[in-house]
Amino acid sequence: MRKIPFYLLIAFALPLFAENYLINGGQESQINYQMQQKVVPPPGTRKLILSFVTPESFASPTFNQKITGFKLTFSQRPTTREQDIDQRGNKITRAIWKNPTGEIISSITMTALNSTKLQPLRTRASFPPAPIAKDVRPYLAATKQVPSKNSQIVAKAKQLTASAKTEFDAVQQILTWVVDHLHYVLTPQSYNAMYSFKTGKGNCQNYSHLAAALMRAVGIPVRIVNGVTLKKSYDVKTGGGVFTLRMAQGRHSWIEVYFPDLGWVPFDPQQMEMYVSNRFLRVEVGLDNNETENDGLIRWTQSRGSSGKPQFEETIDASFAVDRINLTAQKQAYGPRKLLFCPQIEATFAKKALVPPPPPPKPLPAKKLKTLQYKKPYLFGNLEFPKNVDFLSTRGPAQMGKGGTMEMKKNFLVETAEYVTTRGNQYAQTFILKKPMRLGKIGLALHKFGGGGQIWIKVLKDDGHGKPGDYVATSEMMAVEAIKFTAGYTWIDFSFAKEMPRLSPGRYWIALGFTGSPIINWFFTYGKSVGPEDGTRYKTMFDETWSRSLAYEFNYRVIGLAAE
Repeated sequence: MRKIPFYLLIAFALPLFAENYLINGGQESQINYQMQQKVVPPPGTRKLILSFVTPESFASPTFNQKITGFKLTFSQRPTTREQDIDQRGNKITRAIWKNPTGEIISSITMTALNSTKLQPLRTRASFPPAPIAKDVRPYLAATKQVPSKNSQIVAKAKQLTASAKTEFDAVQQILTWVVDHLHYVLTPQSYNAMYSFKTGKGNCQNYSHLAAALMRAVGIPVRIVNGVTLKKSYDVKTGGGVFTLRMAQGRHSWIEVYFPDLGWVPFDPQQMEMYVSNRFLRVEVGLDNNETENDGLIRWTQSRGSSGKPQFEETIDASFAVDRINLTAQKQAYGPRKLLFCPQIEATFAKKALVPPPPPPKPLPAKKLKTLQYKKPYLFGNLEFPKNVDFLSTRGPAQMGKGGTMEMKKNFLVETAEYVTTRGNQYAQTFILKKPMRLGKIGLALHKFGGGGQIWIKVLKDDGHGKPGDYVATSEMMAVEAIKFTAGYTWIDFSFAKEMPRLSPGRYWIALGFTGSPIINWFFTYGKSVGPEDGTRYKTMFDETWSRSLAYEFNYRVIGLAAE
């Protein structure tokens, strides 16, 4: 495959420093895709309406999608089947059953020929933008979820773009701030841009809404895209090792930004800039996620006195019949503060210089550690994840919709987890200790699917180069059979109570070990919520060192007693 240059901007989540890589390569895949939805209507259902949007082929300067062989089938023939095209061009199919009983299984099958072509982009689009074409103008509108006319949003957007002379520079400044400002959480209290603006929290919908609000506030058209991301990872060679990128498999929201000389260009504000990989399937577009509601929408009416909501389960299967990846990376001397990706742009834009990282905490001598008094309870880590959630069957809340029907919308609750007890790989997560402590427990956000054997944790010092080094301590072993099965992920605590080792301030690693054949997943958070960019690593049975990095951070907690 022809090599195509583009930039990958990678940065530590800790403040004041970043890493930026120039990457050469591209991606081409043939994806055989199937989504299956199982719906069981509650007793007394008079009418059930399921809505689907047909994915269309799409071409942009960076991402191309060609859909063939699309089929939508049902286990029970619908009473009626309606088709419609909405004002945003989405092709909608509504399947309607009168007095339905028993489960209804809908199946979508198709083939997607996806490519990410990241040749250098040339754009002369000016900022402030020139007059916008009539058909693009609707994507400047303010909505409840994208309040682009809010005075705080307008003020921030103008501040961020004050020095911009080109549209790309304005877009880059806004996206850099959004990614630096927001901390990814899977279940935010609200999806409104103002919630994210004020709290610094959000999921993919919040990232998209906040980025769209800031751009529309200064005259840049943005549309919200809903689709699906696939879990197949891909590697980027970085000279000294491998950087592995992966999304969860499930519903996702991102944006497309309009440039007069380029057309619509996709961005993923949640963790990437200026492109989406070929692991994305584009389905539906609109002004916000309230408008892009048709795909996966469930509506129903019930007879008087009936209650309850449909049972629901959604599964996605994607096989890559062809998957050509050729990506290599070389470090550059500028970049933002957090994880961002960008193709090479031939346009005027500000290159933010890197600032050297702060020195790590200085370790204390062993004699000093022994004389300290450890009395204060101490807990820290990457603590936020959805506990005991069944990701297959969880759905948005039932609510009253239009025309007196009840409805449930699709959600963006995705299982971001890694299968970490595979025989081929071992995984490690860093933590940075800022004060002396005696270690009591380390908890991991795990889900046991089955199997047997034992699991444990080793704590290792950092080797001074961002990799696991010398041995510190081992937890008590835990029998897999003794771990209680739950519907989703929960804290599994590994005890160090026998030794309660004294740890000096500094950088350490949690390495998960196992024997037998346990089947266990470890939950992760997109980006680096707590630790540095190189803080999540793995190695295969063929690797002598921990030279492979992951783009996300596992959820963990460190518990003990801090020195007073």
